Amino acid sequence: MSETRDAEHSLTTVRDHVRWAASRFTAAGLVFGHGTDNALDEAAALVSHSLHLPPQIPNLYWDARLTRAEQRLVLDRVTRRIETRLPLPYITNEAWFVGLPFRVDRRVLIPRSPIAELIDAGFAPWLDPDDVGAVLEIGTGSGCIAVACALAFEEADIVATDVSAGALALADENVRRHCLEQRVRLLLSDVFDDLPAGDRFDLIVSNPPYVDAEDMAALPPEYRHEPRSALAAGEDGLDVVRRILRDAGERLTDQGILVCEVGNSEWALAEAYPELPFLWLEFERGGHGVFLLTADQLRTL
Repeated sequence: MSETRDAEHSLTTVRDHVRWAASRFTAAGLVFGHGTDNALDEAAALVSHSLHLPPQIPNLYWDARLTRAEQRLVLDRVTRRIETRLPLPYITNEAWFVGLPFRVDRRVLIPRSPIAELIDAGFAPWLDPDDVGAVLEIGTGSGCIAVACALAFEEADIVATDVSAGALALADENVRRHCLEQRVRLLLSDVFDDLPAGDRFDLIVSNPPYVDAEDMAALPPEYRHEPRSALAAGEDGLDVVRRILRDAGERLTDQGILVCEVGNSEWALAEAYPELPFLWLEFERGGHGVFLLTADQLRTL
């Protein structure tokens, strides 16, 4: 508390508050990974959101002075981030994905999938955007992937499923925020269980639970605030992915593809399915453990 009181009297500019917050985050040993990967970027994100500035603070503002109310909000959020270890997007209730803002809270994972890079590229060269008429997202959470796919494939209908009614309620907020109610259909379903029998998709995309038991036991405090059901997937992390692989082939059109993130469970998956020719995708902006399979490849199972 004494550090915060000192800060109230000695900090004045945006630059001051970002520097101070970054120092406090480093001293507290915080863990990052929910939109930023270091203390300085986390501090800048906290300050920019608190001041209603763009995510990338323009140079014009770095030496601007904060009002007393603005300073109080920044200092309170810094203290809360340190004392609770809540990820910053749960404090601001906002995360960014594919350059779009989404409301988030503890009902859903915080968007951070490298699948964002694939959406930016329209899943080229595997899909032609003009030929994509239907997309299914399994485990939509906040709805960020479904919304981004709807904007990437302007002629496609999007179905987004989740097992959590709370997650779907939040996803609905985000679908409406981006004015996509007519194109994104939200459905309470456990993988494929409650999808209409005849529905087929040109793209099935999923960031399902995939954290194995060992990694779950080692999660830092920040990650433990996220819903366990959206992370944990059994001893080897493959409980949900196995179900997706089992039925995806019959849910794809003949030229369709499955894109699925499995993170650190990549090696367990490759070992469990040696007969499948997984294409492990590479990312310029970081990330790993995302595979692609075609409908024909899946139908060999």
